[in-house]
Amino acid sequence: MASDTTPAAESDADTFVRPPDPTRVNAITVSDIVDALAAGMRDFRKAPAFGLFFGAVFALGGNLVLLTASALQMSYLSYPLAVGFCLIGPFIAVGLYEVSRRLEADRPLTWSGVLGVIWAQRSREIAWMAFVVLFVQIMWMYQVRLLLALFLGFQSFASFGEFVEVIVSTPEGLMFLLIGHVVGAVLSVVLFSLTVVSFPMLLDREVDFITAMITSVRAVVTSPVPMIGWALVVTVTLLVSMLPFFIGLLVTLPVLGHTTWHLYRAIVPEADTSEAS
Repeated sequence: MASDTTPAAESDADTFVRPPDPTRVNAITVSDIVDALAAGMRDFRKAPAFGLFFGAVFALGGNLVLLTASALQMSYLSYPLAVGFCLIGPFIAVGLYEVSRRLEADRPLTWSGVLGVIWAQRSREIAWMAFVVLFVQIMWMYQVRLLLALFLGFQSFASFGEFVEVIVSTPEGLMFLLIGHVVGAVLSVVLFSLTVVSFPMLLDREVDFITAMITSVRAVVTSPVPMIGWALVVTVTLLVSMLPFFIGLLVTLPVLGHTTWHLYRAIVPEADTSEAS
């Protein structure tokens, strides 16, 4: 009996096809990022109204954060709050990913269609990614408060100008600035690695947010130099765009958002359904 069943078992094993790895990625170069940036600018020119709308929403949100800090007499937290607010950029850019996806597929661009897709994400995996981003933002603010307490004590500041003066003119303030930026850079790299591919992937495919985050991290690990270089470009662009009053985000956010979509297309290969059959 054993001799009759063993060949059949071996035959079954020989014909078994491993399902495709959903987290596989392509290695990219700096030229791929340049191409994605050119495509992102092209998408913004094709649909400027959508880009300006989402950029305005983000800019207004940033100003609201600063006004809230001022109203609560916590203006000294304006800078870290503004930087922390920029961390939610990938979530805000979901609408821009949808615009690029429709342009790519030559589908009609309508406000009801784009906003409807954004609204539908509340019950999909992107909602879980929003919690991940929120958690990192909370961690960002906690480390700011902790470093303030360690280096400057629990003193309060009458204005943002007074806070800046203490920061740049005292040894304690300079240490706070240095270590704060180092810790912030680490958190930013972690968040970038988790989100650079995951948000557009979750919009485009039916995968869970854990798989999307693994794919995103793998993309950064596979092409560390171009991806970290892109992260630096995004960071510097967002910081410059915050001055004054986040106005620059009207243009830079949509361009960065569209570019991220095309970067995702270059990194994550198309699903090959034939491999699983």
